[in-house]
Amino acid sequence: MIDRYIHPDMAGLFTDANRFARYLEIELLVVAAWEELGVAPVGSTAICRSRSPKIDTAFVEAVSERELITNHDVAAFVDVVQAAIGGPEASWIHYGMTSSDVVDTSWCSLLTEAADLLISAADELIDVLVSLARRHRNTVTIGRTHGMHAEPTTFGAKCALWALQVDRDRHRLRSARSAIAVGKLSGAVGTYSNVDPRVEEIVCRALRLRPVPATQVVSRDRHAQYLYACAAVGSTLEMIAVELRHLQRTEVSEVQEGFRPGQKGSSAMPHKRNPISSETLTGLSRLLRGNLVAGFENVALWHERDISHSSAERVVLPDSSQLAHYGLKRAARLLAGLVVNVERMERNVSLTNGLVFSQPALLALIKSGMSRDDAYRVVQEAASNSWENGRPFRESLAQHLSDERLDQVFDLTKMVEGAHRTVDALDNAF
Repeated sequence: MIDRYIHPDMAGLFTDANRFARYLEIELLVVAAWEELGVAPVGSTAICRSRSPKIDTAFVEAVSERELITNHDVAAFVDVVQAAIGGPEASWIHYGMTSSDVVDTSWCSLLTEAADLLISAADELIDVLVSLARRHRNTVTIGRTHGMHAEPTTFGAKCALWALQVDRDRHRLRSARSAIAVGKLSGAVGTYSNVDPRVEEIVCRALRLRPVPATQVVSRDRHAQYLYACAAVGSTLEMIAVELRHLQRTEVSEVQEGFRPGQKGSSAMPHKRNPISSETLTGLSRLLRGNLVAGFENVALWHERDISHSSAERVVLPDSSQLAHYGLKRAARLLAGLVVNVERMERNVSLTNGLVFSQPALLALIKSGMSRDDAYRVVQEAASNSWENGRPFRESLAQHLSDERLDQVFDLTKMVEGAHRTVDALDNAF
C-alpha cells in the first residue's frame, strides 16, 4: 500500500519489522510453553529472550539475505533468530512447529489489532454523523429518485440513515474480529503429532486469541469474512460519497466540502472547489471490493494446505485493513467539516413550483370522491401545465380543491414530519 492512503494510527502495523516481531513473540511464547510443560529445560525461556535479536532494519535485511539461500521466508527467519540466540537453547525455537503455526497465528493477531482500529474509526464516523443528523433534524431538502425531484425530506434524515448503516458495518467488523481472533499451533496438517495441544492453549491465551481446530492452516473463510467487512465499509463510504458528490454539483450546491486556506481546487482554474475527498472515497471502495474477490478465492485450498493464498494475502489483508481504516478517517474529517447550504436546499425544494406535492394532491382528490385513475390524470395534467408554463402548481389545482384543502396539500411541515422518525431512531441505536 502506498503511504498516501495509510493513516498514522495503522502505519506501523503491517511493516516487515512488526511482522517479524510478532513471529518472534510467538516463538518465545512456545519456548515458554514447552518449559512450563517440563519439556524444555528450566531457564530456556529467559535465555532465549535475553539473547533474542532486536527486530530492526538490520534484522529484516538479514532475513532477506538468508531467504536468498533457503527460498523460504519463515525458515530464513528461524535461522537468523537461532543464530542470534546460539547455544543449546536456540534449538527450542520453532520446536515441533510448522511455518503456518507462526504465520497464521501472527496474521490473526495482526488482523485482530487492525479490526480494533477499524471499529474505533467507525465509532468516530458514527459520532460525526449522529451530530450532523441531529443538527439538521429540521433542515428540509428535496428527496430525489432516479436523480429527479421526488418529495421533500430532511438532511437530518439522510445523515441518520448513513449513521445507521455505518453502525451495521461496525457490527460486521465486530463479528469479523471475533472470527479472526483465533490461533493454531497444531503442527503439520493440524494433528498435534509433534506439538502438545497445551502449547497451543498457553500461547493463544497469552496472545488473547482463541485456539481453533485447523488443518495446517487456519480456515480462510475467516479471512474472507474480515475482507467482506472491510469491503462493506467501503461500499457504505462510497454510498455517502456519491450522494455528496451529486449534492456538490454547481447546479445543486446544497453542500460543499471544507476548503482549507491555501488549498487549490484546480491547477488551471482558480475558481474550482472540487469534491476531492468524496471522489477519493469512491475510488478506494473499488479496491476494497476487488480485494474481497481474492479473499473468497483463497478459501479453497488443496487438501490440508497449499500456498496459493499466501501471495494474495500479503497484499489484500494489509491493503484492505489500511484502505478501510483510511476511508473511515477521511470520511469523518470530510463530514465534520461539511458546509451545508440550508438556503440552497430550501430554494431547490421550490424549484418545480410545488410539483413535489403531487402525491398529497392526488390523495386529496381521492378523498373528495374522485376515482384514483381520474384523480391521477387530473394531477398529471395540472403538473404538466405548471411545468410547461412556469405556473405555480397550486394555481393549476385551484379548480379542483378548496383553499382549505390546498393549504393541507402544500403543508411542507406536515410533509416532512415523518422524516423525524429516522433521526429519532438514533436515540435507540446509540
